[in-house]
Amino acid sequence: MALKKTSKEEILKNSIKLFKIKGYHNTSMSNIADDCGLIKGSLYHHFKSKDDIGLEALKYIHQYFEKNIFSVAYNKKLNSKEKITLFIKKTDEYFLKSKGGCLLGNLALETSSSNKMFRDEILAYFKAWENALVAILEIEYDDETSLSFAQECVALTQGSIMMMNLTKNSENYLKIGKKLIKLF
Repeated sequence: MALKKTSKEEILKNSIKLFKIKGYHNTSMSNIADDCGLIKGSLYHHFKSKDDIGLEALKYIHQYFEKNIFSVAYNKKLNSKEKITLFIKKTDEYFLKSKGGCLLGNLALETSSSNKMFRDEILAYFKAWENALVAILEIEYDDETSLSFAQECVALTQGSIMMMNLTKNSENYLKIGKKLIKLF
């Protein structure tokens, strides 16, 4: 019997936190259940397996970014400078408060060579991030330059998130957004 009633979303949020901090392979279903205040069997009322939780966690973060961050790029009420400034601000708000870094970046390193479903979702997320940046950049730059800047920005951001978590210093992470804003 469960110790408390927990929603699917609460399980996902707790799982995301654990996956980011402990790693996917080092997080067990028991860890997730304990963190949620459940017995392990209760998780199976919402999810078939840990892989099911992992995939849903990736989709959850992807949907969050689509709704709250990537959508800024397609806001017709903002000019390109306003779009990139808000895009960076919202990205910073997420990652500066996000203990453990980027779930999709972490799982890309940990699982993408062994789990095709995870790899496909992670690729879709990073492609959506690039596309959103291209949508902003193409207002000022040609297609090739926009794509190149977008790919560089995503790669630099992911690397700086890793270093920010390693060094506990956000200075280099914050430089990436400032560099991108200066393009306008």
